[in-house]
Formats: sequence, C-alpha cells, structure tokens
Amino acid sequence: MAEKVTVLSGGLSTELEAAGLLIQGDPLWSARLLHTNPEAIKTVHTNFLKSGANVLSTATYQASIEGFNQHLGLNFDDATNLFTVAVQQAKESAERFTKKRKITIAGSIGPYGAFLHDGSEYTGNYVKGMSIEELKDWHRIQMQCLSAAGIDLFAFETIPSQKEAEALVQLMREFPNNKAWLSYSCQSTSQTSFGDTFDEAVNVVAKSNQLVAVGVNCCSPAFVSPLLTLANTKQSQKIDWIVYPNSGEKWDHNQGWQGLNADKAISEYAIEWVQLGARWIGGCCRTTPSDIASIREILRRNNLT
Repeated sequence: MAEKVTVLSGGLSTELEAAGLLIQGDPLWSARLLHTNPEAIKTVHTNFLKSGANVLSTATYQASIEGFNQHLGLNFDDATNLFTVAVQQAKESAERFTKKRKITIAGSIGPYGAFLHDGSEYTGNYVKGMSIEELKDWHRIQMQCLSAAGIDLFAFETIPSQKEAEALVQLMREFPNNKAWLSYSCQSTSQTSFGDTFDEAVNVVAKSNQLVAVGVNCCSPAFVSPLLTLANTKQSQKIDWIVYPNSGEKWDHNQGWQGLNADKAISEYAIEWVQLGARWIGGCCRTTPSDIASIREILRRNNLT
C-alpha cells in the first residue's frame, strides 16, 4: 500500500441542496446555478477543499448545450460560456489552496440519460436505441467546451453501460492532449446499471492510454469491494481504480433518495479499497465535506496521502 491516494470531493449537488438551494428535480440540477448563482457553487467547492480534497469536479454533470437552450433559453454562445463559468468557479476556489497542494480540476461529463431527466441515467435503457456514433455526437460538444475552458482532465461519471463507455473512450481520441477517468454506475455487486458484467465493462475501456483510472461511483459503498474484487481476478492489465460511492441510498426518480444500503461510514471502507487497488477515493451524492475529511484523515494516518 505504498502508493499515494488522490482524495476526491463529495456530493456537490446534494451539498447545494443541503444549503437550501432548490435544485432537486430540476432538469439541469446544479448546472442551473452556473446561470443563476455561481457563487454558491464556489462555496461548496471551497468547503470540500477545506476538508482535504485534491480534486474538484465541475458543476456540469447534467449540463449540455441543448439543455441550456431548452431550460434557460440561452443561445449557443451563452450556453457555451456556462461551461467556462463552471471551470472558472472551480479554479477560483482552488487558488487559495494551490500553494499547499496540487488541486486537479475535473470536467464532469454525465451520461446521456442525465439530459433526458427521466431516471434512465440509472438504467441506461436509452442505449438500446442509440449507436455508438450517436452517443459520440451527443457528448462531443460538451467535451469541446470543457477542454477549451482549461480542465485538467475529464470525469466521465455515472456511466450506466459499457456501450456508452466505449463511445466516450473512442471520442477521447479526438482530444489527444486530454486525459480522463471513467466510472460506471452499478446497482449490484457484479453488474453495471444497464446489466453489463462489471469486469467485462472495465476491460473494454481499460486499454485506453488516455484513462488515468477506471471504477465506480454513485452506488452503495457496500458494493465497491465486491466489484473491484471481481474485476481484479479477471482483468489482464493493471489499472488504477477510482471509487466514489454515494452515502448508501438509492435514487428514485419519483420519490428522491430512498433507503440505506451501507453498514458503516464511507471512510471506514477506505483502506480496504486501497488494498484492492483504489488510488482515487472520494464520495458522490449525499457525501459531505465531513465524509471527505474523514477519508483523508484515515489515509493520512496510514501514510497514503
């Protein structure tokens, strides 16, 4: 366990909700605040950095040019500018911390289903009727905007299917100067949300030399170790894992966050994940700055940060 671990931030959008901002159920989610209240995003970024995070993900998970046009009435240029705002907010938050440690700005790219705003980001069912080229066409403009705004790498997050992951990895070749991580969403201990076998889904994308890590996010923390164990026994190439599960609850499109499927705090899993090969660890929805501080402290005590 000699290798150091990069600490990610936690649930940006759910922290904004906890601060009283009404974005749950919004088709743009936290991305709406890039237009209406960008300072609120900066505040949450700063809180995660104070807790010890080394990585900030931009508030663009549910952002798209088409979405900004539909739900904010913005023209192409103004919609494009909101991606620049997202990166600027993260960079400005990081400025006061960069003298002490390196802060990485990750440009968040969510699945196509996040734009659909019908819960299909957690099933991936839309890929049945889409080709890889169609998925590439959808993601391309958002990636162009984030790359132009000066991110350090892409964060392909909550990807429910191997097919969409393949599209993103292929699309990365159009951005030869960029790196990325890719994390699947999984609703069991062996499969992606769409039903692909996790180890096979990992092997399909892990061959890309533009990926710094592959893994899982926005699932129960209890799912992570079985998923990594399964993939570790079957993958042919060494890869760094990235893991940032949610608090253990499951999102229901009609009822919100429901149930709890975790037997202990997220930080208590951290050393176990490192032993399985995780080199990037953080939290997703409903994980707080306190959770990130606890993860960092456990890693620090074990000389892993």
